[in-house]
Formats: sequence, C-alpha cells, structure tokens
Amino acid sequence: MDKEKEHNCISKDELLVQTKTNIDKFGLQVIMVSGSDYSPSFVYSIGLFETYNQPEIICFCLTQKLGHEIINDVADLIKKGETIKTYTNYDNIFKDSRAEFLPVDERNIDNYFSAALNYYDKTKFPAVQLVWTDRNNKFPWEEDFEEKFLHDQPLLDRNADFKFREAKNLGIFTTRQWLDLYKPILRVVHDTDGDWQFLTGDQMPDDIKLVALEEMVNRDKTLNEVFDLDYGYSMDRDFIGGEWTKTKLEEEGDEE
Repeated sequence: MDKEKEHNCISKDELLVQTKTNIDKFGLQVIMVSGSDYSPSFVYSIGLFETYNQPEIICFCLTQKLGHEIINDVADLIKKGETIKTYTNYDNIFKDSRAEFLPVDERNIDNYFSAALNYYDKTKFPAVQLVWTDRNNKFPWEEDFEEKFLHDQPLLDRNADFKFREAKNLGIFTTRQWLDLYKPILRVVHDTDGDWQFLTGDQMPDDIKLVALEEMVNRDKTLNEVFDLDYGYSMDRDFIGGEWTKTKLEEEGDEE
C-alpha cells in the first residue's frame, strides 16, 4: 500500500510525534488511508494494544468521518472493560446492521499497518478486522452477499498466500519464457482496463500466454508484493526478491 497516502501526507516523523501525543491523551491514534480506483480506503487504530492490551482495529471503505467515529466507538467499549471477541456478531457498532471482528493474519499486517509498525518498532502487535454487512445484512462469506461490495473488504484473516483481490482463476497475460523456461517475472503491468500482465522482459508478441492468476502466485510468492498495484501503473525489478520500482503508464496500450 502506498505509504504517501497515509494521514493527509504528513511526514513519517510528524505522524510519529502526533501518534505518541494522541495515545498519551486519548489512548489511541486513528489513521485513515485513502483509496484509489483499484484499492479500497481503510481506517485503523494505533495504541489499543499498548494502552488496553487489546488488538488494533482496521475497517475498510468507510468515510473519513464515519471511520474515525467507529474506531473511537469501539475504543469506548474497550475503555468500559469490554474485550473484543472474534467470529462473534455485534449489533451495537453499526446502526441497524451486524458487525464481526476477524483476526488479522500476521502476514497481512505489513500491507496495511505501516504507521503502527513505525510506532511499535520491533514490538509485534495483534490486529482484528471489523467487517460490515451489505444492504441485506449479509457478510461477505454468506450466501447472496451483494457482489458489488466483494472487493471493498479484503478479508485479512485469510488469503495471505494469495493477496490479489481478483478471483484465483482470473486469466492474466504472461510469457512463454515464464511458462516453459521458468524465467523470472521482472515486470508487472496493471492496465487501465483491469488486465494484468506478468512479463519476463525478453518476450515477443508471439510469446504471450494466458494463465490463471493463482498459477503465477503459486510459483512465485513474491508476486504478492504487487497485489495492490493501481490501474495504469507498472512495477519493475531486477531479480526475484529485488526491490520493485513503480511507474505510471504513459498511454494505455503501450505495453506488450
């Protein structure tokens, strides 16, 4: 997730000072991360673990105002002595709808809690995800959940081995060199129309193949690192495990 989107783009040091001040004063800091055309916005807490020995909380796709209110409402319950219970229905958090807390897999924490990681430094902290229901009061894992909301709440208690929000059987473009010769993927393109390209860099037009997204990730888990690449951007690296460099595509259709 792009770090510069966090908390109105103030510097890392300024945010750390602000966080310490608010935790001392209120018991927690609330962080809002803006969304994009592809990635959902989210809000999370810092300080609940330090102050109350309770997990930090994250929730997706709320307005900034509502996100702050919800995190603070849950913090108020904790201050009154309530302990967060996972996989349990709550009817006192959202008006006229259910909510549930899921434990966040620790392999997903790096992708969403960067300011909390900076604050806690080397101290590991637990986190839970507050999940809301659709307009029919259905959770994402329940039958008949509204499809339009499926990508608004990535479920962080699962999918740590496959972090992309698309279906595992989504067809994506790769190369013969990767498929048959096991050459590494060095460039990933997320086209403005939503298509994904996983390229070896030495491909010709006739080398392009169509495979399932899951097949790519199963062979190279480091591809999970680009799961939140926005539409119209590419990522490049020199070798598997190398640092990715992000670039905005100049024109749709320029990539192979």
